[in-house]
Amino acid sequence: MKQISGGVCAAKGFTAGGIHCGIRKNRSKRDLALIVSSSRASCAAVYTTNLVKGAPLKVNKMHLADGYAQAVICNSGNANTCNANGIEIAEGMSLLAAQKLNIRPDDVVVASTGVIGQPMSLLPIQNGMDELIASLSEDGSDRAAEGIMTTDTVRKEAAVEFDLGGKTCRMGGIAKGSGMIHPNMATMLVFITTDAAIAPDMLQKALSGDVKGTFNMVSVDGDTSTNDMVVVMANGQAGNPCVDKEGEDFDTFMKALNTVTVALCRMIASDGEGATKLLECKVSGAKDLSAARTVAKSVICSSLLKAAMFGADANWGRVLCAIGYSGADVDVEKIDVSFQSRAGSIEVCRGGAGVDFDEDKAKRILSEHEIEILIGLNMGEASSTAWGCDLTYEYVKINGDYRT
Repeated sequence: MKQISGGVCAAKGFTAGGIHCGIRKNRSKRDLALIVSSSRASCAAVYTTNLVKGAPLKVNKMHLADGYAQAVICNSGNANTCNANGIEIAEGMSLLAAQKLNIRPDDVVVASTGVIGQPMSLLPIQNGMDELIASLSEDGSDRAAEGIMTTDTVRKEAAVEFDLGGKTCRMGGIAKGSGMIHPNMATMLVFITTDAAIAPDMLQKALSGDVKGTFNMVSVDGDTSTNDMVVVMANGQAGNPCVDKEGEDFDTFMKALNTVTVALCRMIASDGEGATKLLECKVSGAKDLSAARTVAKSVICSSLLKAAMFGADANWGRVLCAIGYSGADVDVEKIDVSFQSRAGSIEVCRGGAGVDFDEDKAKRILSEHEIEILIGLNMGEASSTAWGCDLTYEYVKINGDYRT
């Protein structure tokens, strides 16, 4: 497994692009992105569990019923959610792209992100289609990544190269996500492409399995978005024997997918709205995987713990508190906790009780950008990781006037 550059254009047969079409007022911000496969591809998706869903998600469930797609079009600046004409707009976006690309409208995945409940017009998208098509290139991943950003401060791209059935395959992805991030199935918007050949049902199996331990384990603020979606397209142009059942090749594909998704998870958490620190909670020694995931997610979601990390305060009691109300089956008197960063590691709790530690050293460790919260439950062999960020003054400022 080798990490490479290229994002969603790393795999053979994929081009991407992004432009400013006028949905967003700031002309320096791209607000429309397009990803295209030169051939029809297996496609899988997972969606938010929020009962309030953006119109694009409803359209995609119909478009992807056959397990195939060839393009993704996504706008930022308007979520196309809770709009009376939302389905019409989403279908219109896919039709505009299909006409320009000479493909079926049902083979277009459509996505939107931005403000909820704002009226939306197709006109800017229609007027920008020629420019959007012209922006497509084999090195256009960065432009597409910019086109899907809202409050994100950095582009989020990752790609890997791997061997499958004697052929070199590539997989890459882009993501957007900074706030309203607390998925319970998928997360924010993530688009992944690969030139590996894999059957639609196995691609869906791979994606649905992967998100449980990756995107479902990310939280910035505890709010589950209405537009969360992860989409994977696999066009088979690497020429490997099609992965149509479980086995060694499927396991290799899963490892590649997980490498890309974990990288994107870390980028999303690190770029949380107003964040200054990436928090990575690693739980070991749980009775089972469910308990490990429950504990890790509970700790990473604790507002008090997130605030303590912002202040570089080794308040380990907040870790224990979050474990205690998580609902997981744990023995409090067996719990060990340490904090770790590139500045070092320090044990703060052993057997559910505090230990003497150097506060100044702890402060140095917690002042780094990336912090690991290490929890040993000492009850079994299961482990899990969750990602989040600190809670800062800037988060409130950003969301206090997000709409206006």
